Amino acid sequence: MTEELILANATLVLPGETRTGGVKVENGEIVDIAEGTTVPTGAIDCDGDFVCPGLVELHTDNLERHIQPRPKVDWPHAAAILAHDAELASTGITTVFDAMRIGSIPNGAGRYLKYARNLSRELWELREQDALKISHFLHLRAEVCSETLVDELAEFEPSDRVGLVSLMDHTPGQRQFRDLSKLETYMKGKHSMDDDTFMQHVAQLKGLRDRYGDQHEIETVRAAHRLGSVLASHDDTTTEQVEVSAGHGIRLAEFPTTVEAARACHDHHIKVMMGAPNVIRGGSHSGNVAAQELAELDLLDILSSDYVPSALLLAAVQLGQLWGDVARGLGTVTHAPAKAVGLDDRGEIEIGRRADLLRFRMRADVPALSAVWSRGQRVA
Repeated sequence: MTEELILANATLVLPGETRTGGVKVENGEIVDIAEGTTVPTGAIDCDGDFVCPGLVELHTDNLERHIQPRPKVDWPHAAAILAHDAELASTGITTVFDAMRIGSIPNGAGRYLKYARNLSRELWELREQDALKISHFLHLRAEVCSETLVDELAEFEPSDRVGLVSLMDHTPGQRQFRDLSKLETYMKGKHSMDDDTFMQHVAQLKGLRDRYGDQHEIETVRAAHRLGSVLASHDDTTTEQVEVSAGHGIRLAEFPTTVEAARACHDHHIKVMMGAPNVIRGGSHSGNVAAQELAELDLLDILSSDYVPSALLLAAVQLGQLWGDVARGLGTVTHAPAKAVGLDDRGEIEIGRRADLLRFRMRADVPALSAVWSRGQRVA
């Protein structure tokens, strides 16, 4: 039987405009777009609510938060994956690139072990059982300041849906934490480090960068090509760092920390992604450039929820208000991220696209979701 869904009398959010109309869905695909306020028999009357494409999330730490809700607590992974999946659906995210760290430190004071390979297998087992509400891909965060990165990269194959590989260089004193005092506050607050432990942590990471960093960068670029993944940079700060990124073939920059870096990214045709919490809070928790400043300079292309899934829709709406263009704001979380990672089957309300859709209306300047569909199926 044909499964049909009609959303009528809605404010449709299209790539370059908003328009009153309706969307018809059959078997998980958009098959017609109408104009006007007519509500056909059997249709859902949206009463002017916004209907936009499902949100596309490229970088979220949310799954890691679910598998380790407290330091040293390892939550059952299947339960964590299902809770993560349901949470994202409830916020309007219908496509997610689940960030998983690869590159471990099995020795020393800052010891941490690998987990991504086994976790991704459990994720795909649930997907094969049709247990997930939304569409999942992998985002491998390649930590160059580690010991085992090359071996861990080798564990993944092109069949693993690794859509994104990002080069992570967390050497203290540069990129995200150029200001060591900010890093000290973060590490002591999150991991309860004392002064000696923090200094050991800094020395260990610097030593790993000196020993492995350059080779790990080379191997990560090779792995991204082997896996067919989009390659991203992380926390670019200087023009020189962006030039290195461009030389690697990077076309997506996650959270550049300065106007200088963001402008250099655009000069090299690299899309700039910033955190939605940065937009909502009015600045970076690390003391780096504010996303709103980049938006005002037309240097912001994509938003990521980062560590707060519900931030994605709210921040996109706030950008739309800043720009005076709702469609442009919502484009940073729909068609722009989809295009950045080569997903041409979603991200726009267009005939032939996946029927990943959400419905919301504004209440006290906050978007209030009332329904979310993934491939035409109601998931929230």
